Amino acid sequence: MTTAATSSRARIRDEGRVVAVVRAHPRLWALLAVVVGWVIVWSFTEGTHTLHIGTSTSTGVHDWLQDLSENLQDAFASPSDIVVRIISGLSDGLDSIFTWLQHLFTVAPFPRPFPQFGWLGIVALAALATFAIAGWRLVLLVVPAFLLFGFLGFWTESVDTLLITLFSVVFSCLVGIPLGIWMAHSKVVSAIVTPVLDVMQTMPSFVYLLPFSILFGIGPAAAIMVTLVYATPPVIRISAHGLRTVNPGVVEATSSLGQTAWQRLVKVELPLAKRTIIVGVNQTIMAALAMATIAAYIDGPGLGQPVIDGLQRNQFGTAAVAGICIVVLAITLDRTTTAASVRAEQARRAGNHGRRLRRIVLVAGSAGTLVALYLSHMYVWANEFPSSPDLGTPIRNAVDDFGDWLLTDLSGFTTSIQDGFTNWFLNPVQSLVAESPWFVTGLALLLIAMIVGGLRALVATFVCLAGIYLLDLWYNAMVTLTSVLVATVLVVAIAVVLGVAMGRNLTTDRVLRPFLDAGQTIPPFVPLIPVLILFGPNRFTAIIAGVIYAAPIATKLVADGIRGVSSETIEASRSTGANRWQEITKVQLPMARGSVLLATNQGLLYVLSMVVIGAMVGAGGLGFDIIWGFRQADFVGKGLAAGITIVLLGIMLDRITTYGAARAGESATLKAGRRPQRGPSTMLG
Repeated sequence: MTTAATSSRARIRDEGRVVAVVRAHPRLWALLAVVVGWVIVWSFTEGTHTLHIGTSTSTGVHDWLQDLSENLQDAFASPSDIVVRIISGLSDGLDSIFTWLQHLFTVAPFPRPFPQFGWLGIVALAALATFAIAGWRLVLLVVPAFLLFGFLGFWTESVDTLLITLFSVVFSCLVGIPLGIWMAHSKVVSAIVTPVLDVMQTMPSFVYLLPFSILFGIGPAAAIMVTLVYATPPVIRISAHGLRTVNPGVVEATSSLGQTAWQRLVKVELPLAKRTIIVGVNQTIMAALAMATIAAYIDGPGLGQPVIDGLQRNQFGTAAVAGICIVVLAITLDRTTTAASVRAEQARRAGNHGRRLRRIVLVAGSAGTLVALYLSHMYVWANEFPSSPDLGTPIRNAVDDFGDWLLTDLSGFTTSIQDGFTNWFLNPVQSLVAESPWFVTGLALLLIAMIVGGLRALVATFVCLAGIYLLDLWYNAMVTLTSVLVATVLVVAIAVVLGVAMGRNLTTDRVLRPFLDAGQTIPPFVPLIPVLILFGPNRFTAIIAGVIYAAPIATKLVADGIRGVSSETIEASRSTGANRWQEITKVQLPMARGSVLLATNQGLLYVLSMVVIGAMVGAGGLGFDIIWGFRQADFVGKGLAAGITIVLLGIMLDRITTYGAARAGESATLKAGRRPQRGPSTMLG
């Protein structure tokens, strides 16, 4: 055989392999082609037709939104309007209920010099409630946590935060869990509610602070309503996700036994989805606590006030100590709700002897709690928290010293890291997305949506991009989009690595979960300060802040999905000789695909919710427009336009990822030789 013939056959084999690779991953290669074409066009057109407008420039649509805001404010200033009277009644009712709770536990009702019940009664009541719903082990966590609030110097603020959190979470769950059940069983309801949830979760809190302060005034009522809006979506989405992922074989088996829909829901679906629903409740608690700082801007009571005051006065230590109280409260509530979810099973295992012992302890504890409440009502020593030991002052001083050390010894090194990342990666990506002509970027995004998610994603992307174009904030939207995408990629990478480790090992879960709770619940401004010291005010700092805030929930969801893979499936894979890496990549991650996709979606939405806070440290983009509109009355319209634009970005990215995930699932099913299931998607929509 000649050398030429051999070379020809080798070339044909190589070409055949290339064709096979292309055929195996057609969408991946199509995406690569779009990106390459985009880069080529950008290299010739950079900086032209970007639709960039100045900070102090308002367009016609911004003026229209400005007039709408002013007209709304004038309308709600009229006491004769029926809607105004209803909202005023609701506001007064919320204020009255919360004021009554404060008079019981934190604020002295005139003419009494102290609240009705003081620290001793509150600690005893918390211990009794914890034992009743979660068991004695959690009492060992709750009692020291409550005492720590006082030792750190924030007893009153911590109890106020607990009251407003429980008040908001109870209402969120009463509305959210039934709505999540309805969404899981109805595609129509899911299609209607999902965009509303997108708006609630992606609209920056600073945007709706203004309308809620107009509607409900300044104080507890407005703070409660803002918290409700922000905290309700997680429990709805995650409850619906949990019910959708219940094994359909089990549901069909129970249906064949003649159970009604209500019996099937109560006896089968809810018990099987309980663990995931509890994750949703926990995330609602975390979201409500995360709003403590933001709500302080409209005079919301609680720990948000000392955080804001400390930051405004450059007292990092004061803000950090108040943030520690929020974290401790978050960990306490998280562990209590988690333990409560398995309390019934533990009671069954304990048997009759355990139940009798528990009743005796409850009776004795109730009597002791009544005595403690009486003492705290009658005596100053049991009502006013003692001033010593004082743990807050040394921690405050240590944190201030730590901040000084970061600034003097580490900021030079970390700044070089930030410069390298920004110059070599972030700037080129932002230039490609924002500095390309608007129609080039728009066309590229439409093609990417079509390739990833198909026709439905294309339509959703077109509608959202059209809305962004009409709102006259295209350039700033693309700047924000760049930062959000970079932060989300980092969040997903962290979530998969840590979530797999937590899902596979209970000890790892116990070690990492307090840090995740801290990252999710500590006011975003507090970790932002050391990051700001290390990296300076810029987009990189804003991205890191978004990652710190969004990674915890994404990691928890991935861990929940990995843990949900049945032990029988794991044992079957091990019996075939699969090693640890194959077990993770071939079994656990594919079977936890729904949770990973949900984690990606939630991580994306949480990153978007940090856009405004990121703008406070130099991120620019839409977040700066919102802050500018919040601070300058003449630019409220532009701030509202920026808020709506962020919502459109969130919906666009959500639809692309959701439809892309569904399409990938159908492709995988077809490759496996099975017909694709057309049931509800495991994603949010």
